[in-house]
Amino acid sequence: MKKTSAAPLPACMTAGVLEAGCDEAGRGCLAGPVVAAAVILPDGYSHPYLIDSKKLTEKRREEMREIIMRDALAWCVAECSAAEIDSINILNASIEAMHRALRGLALRPGAIIVDGNRFKPFEDIPAQTVVKGDAKFANIAAASILAKTTRDHIMTALHDTFPQYNWLKNKGYPTADHRAAIAASGPCEHHRMSFTLIKK
Repeated sequence: MKKTSAAPLPACMTAGVLEAGCDEAGRGCLAGPVVAAAVILPDGYSHPYLIDSKKLTEKRREEMREIIMRDALAWCVAECSAAEIDSINILNASIEAMHRALRGLALRPGAIIVDGNRFKPFEDIPAQTVVKGDAKFANIAAASILAKTTRDHIMTALHDTFPQYNWLKNKGYPTADHRAAIAASGPCEHHRMSFTLIKK
């Protein structure tokens, strides 16, 4: 089991405000959608395993997924398909997926914080980017867990139809075995044709 952070992360950047944390998963993949989540946590909420999803085992992420969906005041997960990524590019698709997640929240947030350093205004709600935000604020960490687990579920389901790419294991990331499978079998409808699928 990987170590958790020394102290619980603060629930949000601005206490007393319905602040949505946003993050995405799958930007660097060769196949599948980019998935984003938006989460509003109760003021002062904390959990010892509510940290950056990359620091958790798969089993712990799945446990935290259920806890977040139970305890959050509001949450939503959304995606942009491989075809949309090819059409508008991965950065715009990542932001659009975040906007869709924000739009789907049952509560309207009073503020938004986003992991990373790129975002576009959403309606008239104040927004701020936070580099490595999933390691600094619990609402972004929660969004990272929901986005990651949802995307993993999608790729696991797609593996049943396209087993040759081994998405059960690589989840669409540019691993050596994934690139070798593309070279052998060619890409499918879920591959991002605007990406370099095979190294020259």
